[in-house]
Amino acid sequence: MIKFGVIGAGRIGKVHAATIAANPKAKLAYIADAVPAAAEALAKQYGAKVATVDEIVKANDVDAVLIGSPTGFHAEQIQAASNNGKAIMCEKPVSLDVANIHETLKVVEKNKSTLMIGFNRRFDPNFAELERRLRAGIVGDIEIVTVISRDPNPPPPSYVKGSGGLFRDMMIHDFDMARFLMGEEFVVVQALGSSLVDKGIGEAGDVDTAAVQMQTTSGRIAVITNSRRATYGYDQRMEVHGSKGMLTAANVHNTTVQLHNGEGTQGDPVQNFFLERYGQAYTNELNTFINAVETGDRNPKPSGFDGLQAGILADAATLSWQTGKPVKV
Repeated sequence: MIKFGVIGAGRIGKVHAATIAANPKAKLAYIADAVPAAAEALAKQYGAKVATVDEIVKANDVDAVLIGSPTGFHAEQIQAASNNGKAIMCEKPVSLDVANIHETLKVVEKNKSTLMIGFNRRFDPNFAELERRLRAGIVGDIEIVTVISRDPNPPPPSYVKGSGGLFRDMMIHDFDMARFLMGEEFVVVQALGSSLVDKGIGEAGDVDTAAVQMQTTSGRIAVITNSRRATYGYDQRMEVHGSKGMLTAANVHNTTVQLHNGEGTQGDPVQNFFLERYGQAYTNELNTFINAVETGDRNPKPSGFDGLQAGILADAATLSWQTGKPVKV
């Protein structure tokens, strides 16, 4: 039985707590949160105890720590858990500072800790199947990877100030997916960005609409587009074009029911919330981590290195947007 301490009792903490409670190999032992009432409510729901972060990382009866706290705490909490011999599952990103990511991974390596980063989209059944078929060579050599991600609504400008910006906050998932699908590192990044949805986001120093092009040494190309506004729902699509054909993964709708009549064809909207759209992905992700801890696999994917590479690409895209020039990675 793998005993968990969960840091963060917000939306993500609640999702992961439910998965831990449902897995017969795991037990939810402790909950920590800066808001005591949130920790108490989640702990009561699953028969866990409320504790501080320090108590969790030092507890003898905790095998694994799940970090779902705000981004600014991730690196220090990973290091603390690693220094106390815990396996670690941490939500993205490791840090907004690439130098801090490097230092954190040095601690993890020194302690030979198990660390997995929460790029949950790799575990979406549709995207995972696309990647499986891609690796099987169905479309031949990869030529272009396209990733589309658009949120239904923008966050408030106040959120933007502490988020690291769209490239580090929202597009970081897409950088990871582009690497996951391409199977080859990118060496140049070029980005465009605008504030078209909420001028307050622009005034806060960020963008809400962006496009990034990246290229590998062999010349293969990835294109990522993001928007903080999609009036039709949570838009999550991708395609891989290759020498023998193309693989695509479409949006997931509320139902597959369609109405056909003299006015045309009408279907249900796409799912509208990330916890709904990626619910199964979150479950698959954490169960993969639990299996890694059980079997002693120190390098579950996505790894700390994957978190580092996504952070490097996010920094390069931010710099490219700011300077209007391509950035070599």
